[in-house]
Amino acid sequence: MSGRVAVVTGGGTGIGRATAVRLAEYGADVVIASRKVENLERVAGELEAAGHRCLVVPTDVRDAEQCEALVDHTVAERGSIDILVNNAGGSWSLPLEEWTLEKWQNMIDLNLRSVFVLSVAASKSMLERGGGAIVNISSGAGELGLPYVAPYGAAKAGVNNLTKTFAGAWTPRGIRVNCIAVGPVASEGFIRAMERIGRDPDKVGGAANAVGRAGRPDEIATGILFLVSDAASFVSGETIYFGGGPKVVVPLA
Repeated sequence: MSGRVAVVTGGGTGIGRATAVRLAEYGADVVIASRKVENLERVAGELEAAGHRCLVVPTDVRDAEQCEALVDHTVAERGSIDILVNNAGGSWSLPLEEWTLEKWQNMIDLNLRSVFVLSVAASKSMLERGGGAIVNISSGAGELGLPYVAPYGAAKAGVNNLTKTFAGAWTPRGIRVNCIAVGPVASEGFIRAMERIGRDPDKVGGAANAVGRAGRPDEIATGILFLVSDAASFVSGETIYFGGGPKVVVPLA
């Protein structure tokens, strides 16, 4: 990754933080973005203490102008964008009938529109330089019917489709685009949610997978590292599920 500039959204916690650390360890010049500046500054401090460069750009990815400003600022400060990791996202849990149009749109803007806006904006720098790599973070929710997170699942299904669309348009011009759909991951938010209801994150996260636990942010980050590296030069347009494997249910006789 030496000499490459990597933008990671949602870079202050969880998968985003782990990705920023992993890419920096392999030589990337990392730019991290999210709404909460204190989280970004903490991660930047960790990276700089380890001898890595890190640029902090506070960004609400729901705002298209802020997304474009993130790309412009990165190019102005670092000269290019070689890697984009569209990691920022999330959801509330509400009964289906309580999802108002306003709440629905908020989730679509956070989880889907941001991926479109950032990818299109970043692609300009990548195409000028002759290539790059984009990884979108999706979810198993994009393949399931989950009424309590209806707009989130719909948005992530859209991310899966956009991944193929972007790859079809840009891979012939040097930009590889892939997606990782994750199962339950023991990020800070997931752990806090489990603590509120008095549940073990690994028991909840591993209830439906073969590994028997929730994923770890660094495990997802390692997959991202692979997909943005030259080791994945023949991989584009793919959505890969990182979910701990299928749990086999033995039918009763």
